[in-house]
Amino acid sequence: MLYTENLEEIIFHRHEMFQTDELIVLSGYVGPRPIQRLNNMPFQSRIVYGMYGAEGIQRILHNSLIGLQNEIKNINIFYSSLPVHSKCYAWRNKGQIVHALVGSANFSSNGLTTPFREILAETTHDTFNPLNEYITRVLNNSISCLEVEAFQIIEQVETPEATCLLSLLGRDGEVQNAAGLNWGQNPLNHTTRNDAYIKIRVQDIRNFPDLFPPKQLNPLRFDGRGRMHRHNDAIEIIWDDGISMEGLLFGNQPIDGIVYPKQVSSFPHASQLGEYLRRRLGVPLGQPVRRLHLNKYGRTNVSISQINEGVYKFDFSV
Repeated sequence: MLYTENLEEIIFHRHEMFQTDELIVLSGYVGPRPIQRLNNMPFQSRIVYGMYGAEGIQRILHNSLIGLQNEIKNINIFYSSLPVHSKCYAWRNKGQIVHALVGSANFSSNGLTTPFREILAETTHDTFNPLNEYITRVLNNSISCLEVEAFQIIEQVETPEATCLLSLLGRDGEVQNAAGLNWGQNPLNHTTRNDAYIKIRVQDIRNFPDLFPPKQLNPLRFDGRGRMHRHNDAIEIIWDDGISMEGLLFGNQPIDGIVYPKQVSSFPHASQLGEYLRRRLGVPLGQPVRRLHLNKYGRTNVSISQINEGVYKFDFSV
């Protein structure tokens, strides 16, 4: 069987079909949110961050993974010293593979939730032994995330070429009354009072096209005119203070004939972003954010950079 959508749900329910006591995940890149979800699994899981051997790991992602390792009792996170770009999900019982999926989907929200961008395929029984040997070799050349030395961690240096500053202000230089950080303040919107998003402007996309990928068509969803819907990309956000949340690149804006996202917010609840920023600004929940709050805090924008595919650092530090 070949799978092109609902990959996350397939992975998190596949164990119901087999007797298994362990899940092994080999992934070129990983995101915190799917790892956090393993807390609900009735068995042990080992996750290998594959491209550590070639690229190292940024401190902000490393710290997030360390936090998950210390918090969740049924997982072990490893970094491969071999450059491993493969994506493999193997369910084992007493050390033997009973089921496996391989393909192109990283163990991240972005890798598992965008229909038709990635694939996973079931392996056949005759591949179980060589696949198990491959997994064993990777594990034997991996170290626990708890054993990484400081010199092996990359300190991200924000440069103008790699960091986009997304403004929290409207075109008039003020915080919008019923959009942006105050999206939920409009009683005509189907929102809650703390709902918020951050605007992505045309110039942001022109200057940083790799940060904001074009929106992908979904061939299974059509609008009233028979046109395919465009899929909103799920991302993972790690803030400068270590807080992580799932995000969504949504809305449509055509630029040079290509459709890009127009806003970014938290997902599935846009209020998570609004509540988080209000707490950092010292604004009571449910109350509007004003320019004076941002001035008092010390900045009117958020710095965005990419940690790896679909995983972003958002910096609101002063």
